[in-house]
Amino acid sequence: MTNDLLMKWIQAGQTEIPTLLLKYYKKLGLNNDDFVLIIQLKSSMDQGDYFPDLEEISERMSISKNDAFKAVHQLMQKKLLSIETKKDEEGITEDVYSLNLLWEKLITLMKQNEHVIEEEQEKKENKNLYSIFEAEFGRPLSPMEIDSLILWTEEDNFSPELIQLALREAVLSQVYSFKYIDRILLNWEKKNIRTKEQVEKESKRFRDYSKSKNQAHLEEDEDESSGPVPMINWLQDDDN
Repeated sequence: MTNDLLMKWIQAGQTEIPTLLLKYYKKLGLNNDDFVLIIQLKSSMDQGDYFPDLEEISERMSISKNDAFKAVHQLMQKKLLSIETKKDEEGITEDVYSLNLLWEKLITLMKQNEHVIEEEQEKKENKNLYSIFEAEFGRPLSPMEIDSLILWTEEDNFSPELIQLALREAVLSQVYSFKYIDRILLNWEKKNIRTKEQVEKESKRFRDYSKSKNQAHLEEDEDESSGPVPMINWLQDDDN
């Protein structure tokens, strides 16, 4: 008896419900009854019945057949369910339910949600960026400096990480100037430098170049104690 019940349970099949549908069905404008109806329709479709009898579904849901028809009609009005006409292998046409509109709206909603998350993350990074600059400068940023940060992120599309790396270069050169940082960013943009690894490679090359150039000046100068070796100047382009 137990084996017979087990075989019936296995043969009845299973209905998989996308996790995203569980997560977002309320945002799609579905109530709990709509959600159960969609599960019932999908269950029938998963078993090969693409146009199930609504009377049978109404019995499963303990609602009237008329209410089941109304619920299906509302899903169609919300453009979450459609009826399509298809031909079978013998060329006979038949009507079938399709949930493609539901899946498309679900994907759109997911993309919109990811976009909101990205915007919130970007706002958080920008806020952190202001704090980092104020900490390095040792003072609140001026309105003009805040505008520069907004320009770099929103119009020039420099990533917060790249801006922080430019700030680091300015601090290493002991130049606390937005103009200086802007020139660094423009220098990197001209050379298509966008990642931390590229920045580190370019900084090393720039420092090696500046060091060799300064050494050449010292060798030409008879009085090597005439002054300190100048800091790296990103405002001065090199030819290499």
